[in-house]
Amino acid sequence: MKKVCLSIGSLVVILLLTSVIHASAQDYPQWRGVNRDGNVTGFKAPAVWPKELKQEWKITVGLGDAAPVLMGKKLYSFTRQGTDEVLVCLDALTGKEIWQNKYAACMVTGPSASAHQGPRSTPTVADGKVVTLGVCGVLSCLDASSGKLLWRKENTTNLFPAFYTATSTIIVDGLCIAQLGGKDNGTTMAFDLATGTEKWKYTGDGPTYSSPVIMTVDGKKQLVAFTEKSLVGISMVDGKQLWKVDALAQNRFYNSATPVIDGQTVIVTGQGTGTKAIKIEKQGNEYVPKELWNNPDLGTKYNTPVIKDGFLYGLSNGRKLYCMDAAKGLTMWTDTTMNSDFGSLINCGSVLMTLPSNSNLIVFKPSEKAYTQLTKIKVSDKPVFTTPLVAGNQIFIKEAETLTLYKLD
Repeated sequence: MKKVCLSIGSLVVILLLTSVIHASAQDYPQWRGVNRDGNVTGFKAPAVWPKELKQEWKITVGLGDAAPVLMGKKLYSFTRQGTDEVLVCLDALTGKEIWQNKYAACMVTGPSASAHQGPRSTPTVADGKVVTLGVCGVLSCLDASSGKLLWRKENTTNLFPAFYTATSTIIVDGLCIAQLGGKDNGTTMAFDLATGTEKWKYTGDGPTYSSPVIMTVDGKKQLVAFTEKSLVGISMVDGKQLWKVDALAQNRFYNSATPVIDGQTVIVTGQGTGTKAIKIEKQGNEYVPKELWNNPDLGTKYNTPVIKDGFLYGLSNGRKLYCMDAAKGLTMWTDTTMNSDFGSLINCGSVLMTLPSNSNLIVFKPSEKAYTQLTKIKVSDKPVFTTPLVAGNQIFIKEAETLTLYKLD
C-alpha cells in the first residue's frame, strides 16, 4: 500500500478550497436561488424545531418587496428610502453597511401606494456585478464590491405595468436580460453585462409580474418567459421567438408565477388558469410545444411552486398548501389550513419552507402521501411579502422596512 504524505501547506490549501466550495454552495444570488428553481443547498434541519428563531441582528433597510440576495459574505437589499430607490450591500454576518447606491425614484400611486411603495424586483448578482430593476423600470448595473455605478438605463418611455415593475432580471453568459415596458407594449432586452450595450430585443405584448428562466433544449439555452398573453421561448443568440403558447390569465388576473423548468418540460400556473405541463421538442429546425397534462382545478396566485423528487409543491390560489404529481398533473393532497395569497416555496432538502404574508414561517415534510407540518413560527408582527433567504443555518427575512437575520442552532 502506498503512503500518501501531505505537507502542512498542501493541507491548508485543501482546507481553504473546501471552505470556499462550501461557502459558494450557499450563495443565493438571484430570484429563487442559484438555478432560479427555489432549491437551497447546505441546510440541515434541527432534530427538534424551536418555538422561536434566534435573532442575530435586525436593521432598517427601507420599503419594498424585493427579496435580499447573498453572494459569499455580502448581502444585497434593494428598497425605497424616502424618495430614493437604494441598493445596500451589507456584511451578512453583522448586518453592517458596506456601501449603498441610490437614485431618485418615481412616485408610486394607486392601489400599490399604501403598502407597496418600494421595489418588487429581486436583485441579481453575477460576474462581479449586481443588477437592479426599479418599480418604474430603471435598470442599473453596479460593481458588486464597491457599489460603483457601471451603467444605467432610464425608462424614457415611462411605460410600466399597472402595478409597477415586478419581474426580476436574469444574467446568463455575460448577458443581462430584462423585461421592460408596459401594457400591450413590452420588450425583452439583452444587454452586455459589462458595458450595457444592447445585444438583442424581443418585442411583443407587455411584461408581467413573473420572471424569466432558462431552459436547455437540444443542447442550446433558451429564455422562457411570460408576457401578458403568452408563454414564449426566446433564442439566447439573437432574441428571436422559438415557440409560443397562449397563456392569457383569466378573470382579470395576471401572470405572476415564474415558469418551473423540469428538463425540457415547462410547468406553468397562474390565477384562474390551473396548472399545465408543456414539453418543448426539437423537430427539424423548429421547436414545438406539446401539452403533457392540464390540472384546471389547482393553481397558484402570486407565488411559484417548487419541484421536489418528482412532485410539485405550492400554495394554491385558494390559500392552501398542495402537492401535485409533476409527471401526470394529479393532485396528491391539499391541506385544509387557510394561509394567504403570498408565500413561494423553497426546497431545503429534507424539508420544504414557505412564508405566507401572514408572517408564519411554515416548515413541512416533502411527501406525496400527506401534509405533515413540522413547525409554524411567527417571524414578524407585520405582513411579509418576500421569500425567505436560507443559507446554511441562516434565515434572512425582509418585512415591511426591516431585514432580519435569524439562526437555527
